[in-house]
Order: sequence, then C-alpha cells, then structure tokens
Amino acid sequence: MERSATTMLRIGAWYVDPTSGVISRDGETTRLEARSMRLLLHLAEHAGEVVSIDELLEQIWQGVIVTPDSVYQAIASLRRLLGDDSRQPAYIATVPRLGYKLVAKVDRCADPVIPPRTRAAFISIAAIALLAGLFIVFAFHGNIATPEKSIAVLPFLDLTTEMNEGPFADGMTEELIDRLSKIPGARVPSPTSSFYFRGKRIPAVDIARTLGVSYLLDGSVRKSGVMLRVSARLIRADSGYVVWSGAYDRPFGDILKIQDDIASQVTSALRKSPLAR
Repeated sequence: MERSATTMLRIGAWYVDPTSGVISRDGETTRLEARSMRLLLHLAEHAGEVVSIDELLEQIWQGVIVTPDSVYQAIASLRRLLGDDSRQPAYIATVPRLGYKLVAKVDRCADPVIPPRTRAAFISIAAIALLAGLFIVFAFHGNIATPEKSIAVLPFLDLTTEMNEGPFADGMTEELIDRLSKIPGARVPSPTSSFYFRGKRIPAVDIARTLGVSYLLDGSVRKSGVMLRVSARLIRADSGYVVWSGAYDRPFGDILKIQDDIASQVTSALRKSPLAR
C-alpha cells in the first residue's frame, strides 16, 4: 500500500496522523515517538505482508548500529500503545522466524471524523508545540550569534533496570533533534551523526569538533511503574562545563510536555550563556 508521509490513515480503530505524530480512537489520543511512527507506517505500507526483522533494521534504524532486540522492543512498545495482544493480535502479528505482519485493516482518510475530546487533545498538543516554538525562536533570534547556534543531541541513555526502554530513549533523542532543528538559523546534526557516538568514550570537545557544534545535549531515561524520569544536561563543548541540567519526573504519558520543557530550558540556558552575548 503506497502512502504519503502526510496521508491520514485509519489502522483498525485508530486514526493515524503522521504529520503530528498522533494516533487517536474513541476520544483517546496518544503521541508516538518518531521511530514508533515510522515503524507503524512501514508496517501499514506493507499491510498483510510479512516484514522481516532485517528489513525493519534497514528501514527504521537506517544508519544506526543496533541488534534485533531493538526491533523486538519497539514492536512490544508499539503493541502496548495500540492496545494489542501478541497472543491474539488485532494489529501486529508475529510470524515466527520470519518477522511481523500488520493484520489490521488500513484505509486512507483525508479528513476523518474526530470525536470532540480527541479534537480538543489535538488542539492542546498543537498549542503547546506552538508556544514552545515561539519561545525558542524569540530566545535565539535576539540573543545568540550565528556561530553559537549549533548543538548536537547525543543519544539518551536507557537506565531502566530491565534496559527495555531503548526505543523510548532513542525517540526522545530524535524528537529533541527535530525540535531544535526547527529553530531558524540553528545548526543541529542529524540523528545518524549523533547516534554514531552511542557507547563511545570520546571527550566532549572531540565530539563537538567532529560535529562542528558549540554545545552538546545529553541525558538519560528511567522508568518506574507509570512514572518517568528524564534527566538532561547542556555542555559547553570548548570547556566541557555543564551550563544547564534538569530532571523531570512525570507520568509516562507526558512525553510531549517533557520534550517542550527540555527544549525551552536549553534555549534559556543558551541565551544566558556569557559566550552567547
């Protein structure tokens, strides 16, 4: 099934909006991480077909060195978000030793009828993103010279006990890259460049020199029950000094709010830096 990256889809009972990264059904709205959305769309593009693990690694984790475990975890996470059961799948079926198959019906829908509660949730998400974006643009536009508007987001670490939140940590990294790259005039290396440094013990100044940036943002993810802690820090690359750090304890469903908070705090820290004046 061919589709555009902006085509609204209905997959089973879920409406899927690739542009906003949101899925909704019966008044329930969920925002998918960037990689989870790509995974869902790729399966939808091949609905009814078996998609191998190798193909998913090539298409969804392109340029990132990961193991098949990343696919298993991402599928499990996507199933949870869809409310699916691997034993009696209504959405994603496991085909032993071969891969996965989307078994739900997939339809294009140019303008789906969205329940009022879902529509309100869309509006709220858009408003939060817009306000955060305006704050970031204002802060950068007036206070930071062009050479200083360069920042690399390094892969966030999964520090959960079971080490099973890797897809979420990767998604957090990619979403922050996407958010910061939308700042006019900002230079933000791509996810492929950032993920190259995963697990490598390289001094911050050397990473920054390689990527051509003035700042590095890194962090970690911990999850306990329904609560999530995301820690982040902003490092001035030429000195290695931490110019800002923050920790956020929120319910797991507040992913978008956490990303907005981090992006805003990073912008504020850059604006206040003596080197940015």
